[in-house]
Amino acid sequence: MKTLKVLSISSEDYLVGEAVSPLKHEYRRGQVYAMSGAKKAHVLIASNLIILLGNHLHDSPCMVFGSDMKVRLEPANCFYYPDVSVSCDEADIKTKDVFILAPLLVIEILFPATEAFDRGEKFADYRTLPSLQEYVLVSQTDRVIDCFRRTETGEWREQCYERHGTLVLISVGLSCAVEEVYRKIAW
Repeated sequence: MKTLKVLSISSEDYLVGEAVSPLKHEYRRGQVYAMSGAKKAHVLIASNLIILLGNHLHDSPCMVFGSDMKVRLEPANCFYYPDVSVSCDEADIKTKDVFILAPLLVIEILFPATEAFDRGEKFADYRTLPSLQEYVLVSQTDRVIDCFRRTETGEWREQCYERHGTLVLISVGLSCAVEEVYRKIAW
């Protein structure tokens, strides 16, 4: 039986390739993974979150980013494209880089094929960011939002928000009805 050799590329080569690629790719420790397109529910949920966060943070120094902004996780040697992220870090706000380094909030909209990765290895990678205060996973098949929060002791605690509840994002001081996140979704 023949063993396949897995090629690895540097993060610098990844950034060069990504700058000219018509497709988005995530980078994880030398490996590059193509990203697939999103379904309507996914796009609507992301749009709703960007509008809610953008309106809420309008007069603050914080910036809300959509899925075209990469997050660089230097300690984990990764680049991810979260569906929504927020940074209040001055370096992220002033940089002209194609990525941010210090988000305090990252939101991923779950896709069945990648949910286990988002909950497991990707979350482990995100936990290496000292700036990250909340990691939020939003279902696109049920009205359920799982929020993982870093405590003052550095532990992560999970809080689940369901259909008739109120989503609370402590990192940015936002409270809104869960239904607002799912506005205009056809169930």
